[in-house]
Amino acid sequence: MSKTRNFVLRDKDGNEHGVFTGKQPRQAALKVANRNKSTKSKPATIRLRERGTKKVHVFKGWREKVDAPKNKPTWMPDKISKPHVKKVSIKKLD
Repeated sequence: MSKTRNFVLRDKDGNEHGVFTGKQPRQAALKVANRNKSTKSKPATIRLRERGTKKVHVFKGWREKVDAPKNKPTWMPDKISKPHVKKVSIKKLD
């Protein structure tokens, strides 16, 4: 089994803000995208640095409102937010 990894969210200036966990960088990027207010026409750039390495994973991400599944629990609303991410590149820090 693979262990969970920690990814630090970076802004365009290189400042680090929050830690998101996941087994893969995409899983952490989906968590970030679900918190953004970006749309498919204007996706947000998500930069995640893996803790302990100098790799920065760059994604484009957005979320959209979709209908909840038919077999949803009673507490779930009729519309839910669904995150989408697309990997752009991996950059190495100096």
